[in-house]
Amino acid sequence: MIIFQRMREYDYEELVFFQDRSTNLQAIVAIHNTTLGPALGGCRFWHYTSERAAIDDVLRLARGMTYKASVAGLNLGGGKSVIIGNPKTHKTEALLHAFGRFIHTLKGRYIVAEDVGTDTADMAIIHRETRHVVGLQTARSGSGDPSPVTAYGVLHGMKACTKSVFNKTNLGGLTVAIQGAGHVGCNLAKYLATEGARIIITDIYKKNAQQVVNEFGAEYVEPEKIYSAKCDVFSPCALGGILDDKNIRKLKCAIVAGSANNQLKADRHGDLLEQHGILYAPDYVINAGGLINVAQELRGYNRSHALHKAARIYNAIARVINIAREERIPTYVAADRMAERRIERAKKTRTVHGARSRALVRQIYT
Repeated sequence: MIIFQRMREYDYEELVFFQDRSTNLQAIVAIHNTTLGPALGGCRFWHYTSERAAIDDVLRLARGMTYKASVAGLNLGGGKSVIIGNPKTHKTEALLHAFGRFIHTLKGRYIVAEDVGTDTADMAIIHRETRHVVGLQTARSGSGDPSPVTAYGVLHGMKACTKSVFNKTNLGGLTVAIQGAGHVGCNLAKYLATEGARIIITDIYKKNAQQVVNEFGAEYVEPEKIYSAKCDVFSPCALGGILDDKNIRKLKCAIVAGSANNQLKADRHGDLLEQHGILYAPDYVINAGGLINVAQELRGYNRSHALHKAARIYNAIARVINIAREERIPTYVAADRMAERRIERAKKTRTVHGARSRALVRQIYT
């Protein structure tokens, strides 16, 4: 009954459990909402402390994908999957084959992609068992590394924020503090350097940050000092949950705009940013470039088309800001409302959308 209560809270459609004794596979798929189309979301391979933790994570992530796809203007629903175990020791080719067979039984209602603990090579193995997979290697007509497109979307979302705050979309002369020098952070730094922005960088692995310093003339600061760095834009591109009471008080910026998922420790921290006069670009809106990128594989991948659609994140962030101002609500609430309104409009023509979704699945997978 606890599981059904959780599902009823945000109206989840399905929560499916898979196990395969021979490979020690334990996996869960959550499908939140398919009003706009088949659910698409990554597979997270993680050593969860309990089954409950795995269920909580997959439900939260699946709902987030519904909202991300909606505000990105994609005709896709939200879903996610998790495999319980340490990917460094537990992952085997046989296990991924078993997982792929289970995904195939869902008949295209859920399309899997890479996430934490999985990569394009894993998707290639899963693809041997099911066509319901994206995020494949470029050698297999896939989209490959999504980081450049994710960063490109963040760049354009950032420009929508600077237009609102500073009345300028050119980032030249502005200072951006990037937390995290991983794939997305490095690509974002490259775009910012081209724009002529001043870059401050940090990473828990100093070697990664040093690469950005060497290539783009960025200034390095220690990880704990990034929050208090004087800048125009603070860009979290690493861990989630970093915008809490303590760190928000340290911020010396006008805008928070980055690629990290679940940046707000709790919803009330979105309110706190508003109270401090800091414009927050909701994470699932500004970081949708990765989803946009893999979604392009469904009709035949084209990098230029993916970048073009990721650039539209500028418009999505601008709409969020307008809704927030008109309705006098924080931007994180405005983003949810924008996503929910698109889904509600689609529900009114659900028969039409359902027919289109089924036709899309048949076109792609048969």
